[in-house]
Amino acid sequence: MKNTIAERIQDFLKQFPPFDSLKREEILTVSNEVSVLYVEKGDYIFEQDTPCHNEFYIVREGAIGLYRELDNNQNLVDICDVGDLFGLRIIIIRKNYRMSAIADEESIVYAIPAKVFKPFIEENKEVNRFVLGAFAAHARNYYTETEKGQRIDNTISIEVANDLSELRSISYSKKPVSCSLEDSIKDVAKKMTKKKVDYVVIVDQNKHPVGIITDSDIRAQVATGLFSPEVVVTKIMTAPVFTYSKKLTTAEAQIALIKHGISHLCITKDGTRNSKLVGILSEHDLLVSFGRNPSVLIKEIKRVKKVQRLKYIRKQVEKLLASYLEQDIPTAHLLNMISEINEALVVRIIELSLKEMDASPPVTFSFLVLGSQGRREQLLLTDQDNAIVFRDVDEEKYESTQNYFLGLANKITKGLHTIGFAYCPAEMMASNSRWCMSLSNWETQFRSWMTTPTEESTLLSSIFFDFQYVYGDSGLVDRLSDVVFEGVNKSNRFLGLLGVSALQKPSPLGFFKQFLVEQNGEHKDTFDIKTRAMLVLIDAARILTLYHNLKGLNNTLKRFEKLAELEPKNADIFDSCAKAFRVLIKFKTRQGLLHRDSGRFIKLSTLSKKDKLRLKRCFRPIRDIQELLRIRFQLKSLL
Repeated sequence: MKNTIAERIQDFLKQFPPFDSLKREEILTVSNEVSVLYVEKGDYIFEQDTPCHNEFYIVREGAIGLYRELDNNQNLVDICDVGDLFGLRIIIIRKNYRMSAIADEESIVYAIPAKVFKPFIEENKEVNRFVLGAFAAHARNYYTETEKGQRIDNTISIEVANDLSELRSISYSKKPVSCSLEDSIKDVAKKMTKKKVDYVVIVDQNKHPVGIITDSDIRAQVATGLFSPEVVVTKIMTAPVFTYSKKLTTAEAQIALIKHGISHLCITKDGTRNSKLVGILSEHDLLVSFGRNPSVLIKEIKRVKKVQRLKYIRKQVEKLLASYLEQDIPTAHLLNMISEINEALVVRIIELSLKEMDASPPVTFSFLVLGSQGRREQLLLTDQDNAIVFRDVDEEKYESTQNYFLGLANKITKGLHTIGFAYCPAEMMASNSRWCMSLSNWETQFRSWMTTPTEESTLLSSIFFDFQYVYGDSGLVDRLSDVVFEGVNKSNRFLGLLGVSALQKPSPLGFFKQFLVEQNGEHKDTFDIKTRAMLVLIDAARILTLYHNLKGLNNTLKRFEKLAELEPKNADIFDSCAKAFRVLIKFKTRQGLLHRDSGRFIKLSTLSKKDKLRLKRCFRPIRDIQELLRIRFQLKSLL
């Protein structure tokens, strides 16, 4: 007789990793042993420091919170939604639980016996990889991106960036040119010419590297007449070769080449000479790697004389970004490194543009970047958002002064466009007279937005109030910051309207927790990760930063970190928002690099179930922060 309950459990489990990697009959085997638990809100499934149960769990309905007790307080570590696994310690190590699992709402949970599931971990690589990854993630806090579970600092120096560069795996040629022990020097030289390489690795019948010949060997030993081109390669090859594994880092490669006085390293399957040759690393590869080092790139930017060269460097930045994403460098570090390089690019373009002008600036000025670049969150190349504020002048000189800076702005925006920053379709650029004004006019503009807010001014405020000083007179920028906070302190209604805008962002999920996609237009049937997820977190962080009068704090992650310090009672919400934002911005960036676009509009059909599940985990903090805004600014009456 069929077990209909087991079949229903099977139909549920097969939707989620790692069960989606199992065969139907394998899932049914597990399902027949599953226990169904109903838990009320506040009920414990297991408690911290108690012995592990003989099963682990998956949420069928509801939500389970994972809490760690510190100083007699329950601190939320993660929320497990539908399809999430928890309690995995029983599978990996039989030790006491490090956290408590408590129902955050009325929930149904499936308990899966470890002994039934363990054989699949040993036999199925995908299952093994998922379980180990999930266990490690929960062991150090799911969203945390450090290896040891320590709190991430949102700042990083270029020196630290250099260390990260040297610790990452290096790129090498995965198609090494090789020859046999019986080949002649003449044949090898022909092969080197044809393949356009400066080396050939000599391998035995098992493809193990035995020796290497380079251009310099042929010049020194054949061109000088010491050996005939007809002799076998073993006569002049350098042996033994130096071999390393595929995980060779930049620092290790540099040390090896210097220590042994050689120009090539052989990469083998297990890192020894007794395994198959799989790659070759040259001094040139190492130089290319250092060319993608943040410090080297910034130094090169400062020396550049022509904008076209900056375009090449910006392409190197994209390769650097892809490499760091592959190495899973923490998000905060990524943001700081790429922002430093982007800022150096903008500054150099301004300097080159000033040299092209017929005269020096008539008064001091400041160049500002806005939006994502102003928040230091621009990883991918996006549209330009920038502005110029210049020192006040007499009325009769205003037009000529503004025209000078509009001319300068045209050169700057053209330069930025040349290196890859597209022109803003809405012309929110310093080359537009609306966004190139004197300090007094900017003050008047900001006050107008705050005292008589409209739908347009609320939108503009969300862009312009995230301004970042890049070049020129910083005192002008400080004054604009003062004007913003003076206006906020006089008008709570302005913050309320900003809050309404955050609440009115379209929801990421429907009633049945399905992704909501665009219904029409060129992006029909895609998921807008920016509007439906990221902007709510960005807006909320900005609004609450203004509410607390926190000056000079634009970055969303830093804002949430500071808010958690100022409001301990809401620290869990702010921490979860920061964690979600890290995941979302990294996810968007990976999508952008993969599809060669902004990463904003995602085709859900291209995502794995694991990726979809990971995205959904980020949406709960969005609901929580929206509710906080609604209560804080009494927004129900405004909607």
